[in-house]
This record gives sequence, C-alpha cells and structure tokens, in this order.
Amino acid sequence: MSKTLFDKVWDSHVVQKIEDGPDVFFIDRHLIHEVTSPVAFVGLKARGLNVLYPERTFATADHNTPTINQHLPVKDPLSANQLKALEYNSKEFGISHWGLGHKNNGIVHVVGPENGITLPGATIVCGDSHTSTHGAFGAIAFGIGTSEVEMVFATQCIMQPKPKKMRIKVNGVLNKGVTPKDVGLYIISQLTTSGATGYFVEYAGDVFENMTMEGRMTVCNLSIEMGARGGMIAPDKKTFDYIEGLAMTPKGADWDTAMEYWKTLKTDEDAKFDKEFNFDAADIEPMITYGTNPGMGIGISQNIPTAEAVEGGKATYDKSLSYMGYAENEPMLGKKIDYVFVGSCTNGRIEDFRDFASIIKGKQKSEDVTVWLVPGSHVVEDKIKEEGILDILNEAGFVLRQPGCSACLAMNDDKVPAGKYAVSTSNRNFEGRQGPGARTLLASPLVAAAAAVTGVVTDPRNFL
Repeated sequence: MSKTLFDKVWDSHVVQKIEDGPDVFFIDRHLIHEVTSPVAFVGLKARGLNVLYPERTFATADHNTPTINQHLPVKDPLSANQLKALEYNSKEFGISHWGLGHKNNGIVHVVGPENGITLPGATIVCGDSHTSTHGAFGAIAFGIGTSEVEMVFATQCIMQPKPKKMRIKVNGVLNKGVTPKDVGLYIISQLTTSGATGYFVEYAGDVFENMTMEGRMTVCNLSIEMGARGGMIAPDKKTFDYIEGLAMTPKGADWDTAMEYWKTLKTDEDAKFDKEFNFDAADIEPMITYGTNPGMGIGISQNIPTAEAVEGGKATYDKSLSYMGYAENEPMLGKKIDYVFVGSCTNGRIEDFRDFASIIKGKQKSEDVTVWLVPGSHVVEDKIKEEGILDILNEAGFVLRQPGCSACLAMNDDKVPAGKYAVSTSNRNFEGRQGPGARTLLASPLVAAAAAVTGVVTDPRNFL
C-alpha cells in the first residue's frame, strides 16, 4: 500500500492502536524548557515516578532568559524560579541541561537541529507549539501540553489521534527579495489561521526543494499558525549534509545504516492526501501583517483589504484594525514603526542575520527605532562574529544581544511598550503578544532591516 512521508514515520512509531481512540505513540526526542516543565516534574514526583529514558530528554533555558548581562542574576523572581527549577529537576532526573552560560544554550528549536538532536524519521515533542520547526528534517514534531510532558517523562509515549494529511506545493522561482518567511506568511494568508486545523502538512515542490535547511525550518515553524498539527519536508541531500558530523548524529557504520532508512522517507508517487493546495512562487512578494493574527498578511506593496475581502465578521475585523490603529484600504508602505526585532525560533539563525546585514551594510540605524537583534543560540552568535556580520552591525549603529526567545513573547525583559509598533521576525502578532498593548507587524529579516534604517515600513527590494 502506498504511503505518504507522514504515514511512514507515524505508523512506525505506533506502540498500540486503540479502537475508536488515539494511538499510543512512541517519542524519540523530548525537548523541554523552563516554562512548561516545572508542573510536569511536580506531577512526576507526586506519583513517585522517574523519567523513563532521561537520555532521550534535552533541556535548555530560553523563554525567560534575559538577552543582556546573562552573567548576572535574573531579576524577575518568577523567571529566576523557573530557570532554577529546570536546572534542579534536570540534575535530579539525569537529564542533559543547557542553562544560561552553557555553550550549547539557546532557543530550544534552534539548538536541537544544531546539535543533531533532530533527525529524519524521528518523533519529537516539546511543551511549545513551534516544535513543528523540526519537521524540516523529515521528522514528525509537534507541541504538547504540560500534562502530556509528564506523560512522556513517565512512559516515553503519548496518546495521540492520527491527524489527517495535507500537501502544500509551491512551484516556480521566487521573486527577488522573497524569503522563506514570506512563503510561510503567504500560505497562511491564503489558508487563514484555521485552514489546516486537524491536518499534518507536507510541503513539496520546487520552492521547498531549492530552499536551504534554515529556510525549511522557518516554513515548518509557521505551520502551527494556520492551525496545522505540524509540518514536514522530505529529507534529501541538503538534509543529510546539514546533519552529518553534528554532535549527536550517528557516526561510522551507524550513519550508513541510518542513511539506508532515511532515504526511504519520501511520499510514494500514488499516495493519497486528504487535502492538497498548489501555489505559484511568482505570486509571492515580500509580506507584512497588518492585523492581530498571522493570517492577516499582505504583499508589502498592497493596501489593507476591506472587511468584505477578509474571512470572519466585520466586527472582529474592525476590532483588529482598531487595536492596530489602521484602516481599510490604507497602504502599509510608509507606516511608522518604533521597534524592530530580529530573532526567535522562526528567524534567529545565521542566514537571517546574513539577510539583515545585506540590507543595512553601509547604512545607519534610524534614530527613531529601537532594534533588538537576538541570535537563536551561542553557535549563531559565534558565526555572526566570525563572518564579520557583527562589524557591519556595529558600524551601522546596531547592538547584538545574547541568545534567547527575547521579544517573541512577553515572558522576559524584552517587551514592546503599549501602543508602539514593532516589525518582528517572530511568528505571532496576537494582541499583547510582545507586551501589553504592543502592535506587531510580522515580516522577514529583509523587511525588518529596511524598516530599521528608514523608520517606516519599506519594501526591501528598494535596497537589493
């Protein structure tokens, strides 16, 4: 029987099928951070249980970490307690822990791939919705809740109904200035934030085949923003080249054996999907959001649509535009911005900083804009320095911060003030996501760079 990539990985991890119920599903890799793990550890201890396979669990601190002066004690008491709890619990249960100051520390969905924790054909979970990032390697990866974190600790399994299957193809050649972030935002704008609810998505076609691994991670990261359980891309030579030789990838004969299996991880030609979509790369331009969910996005040269052109009720649409201080039919180009954030598990990798530097080189930061540049890990930070990108940033008036989730979400010191506009390379623009009253415009590192030097929403193609 013909199978999709998703079927092949899912079916090989089912421990038990429950009639008219969920599958008992084995988890290869369990990633944890300081926010969703403490209560799970409390539950584990209350029942007198151990972590079944501590060597399959990996802890890093990221959400609550400061991005300046990480050598100093964390000021916020809640953040400090959560960070201490992660360190203590990891030590008690024999779990690998990369806390502040550790050379491998960084955002969980950045350090996993960097260190070879993320492998093709693996099943990966984390108490974080953007775990879908790891699907770029041909893995099944999705976010789980705290009670499920506890379940994986105790059993290395999770009870999960098998999602339906969707394939999204994008064929053709991307236009100048169009990045993987724009591809992801475009797809969400077409499907809406609920368009893939109940599905696991496979991305296919020319555009994804030609994309770098970092670009694929960006697209898979955004899968959750259209309601999908996760997204994945079939592994290929780019995948294998990326992971070969990393700290935790197989070596020698084990690598050869793994490769034999990994090369089978692709959808059979006549396999069936429950739903399919096809898009033309030529239709995509640099994107920007104008509202309060990731589906409210348009090409940067377009005007804000009317309520009639947007799915949902007019009252909800009016409320969203009122929060943003925008109106129907207004152009996004030229809109004043106050903050720029480059980072997060969506766009905190070295390619994102290369893109940013390509725009700002030889220019100066706008005096009216506060800019937070936050690498996703110390590995990324080191590459920024080694490649001379830090020199370009400093000469243009920018400052590089230390790794962490930063201004993606208001759980650390990097909060956008109420009423201020932030062009952000992160993944969500919900009300208050970057701070109470903050107004977020999601965009690529190229669009963020153009805004950082002009102080307004600017088409990055003007600088390319």
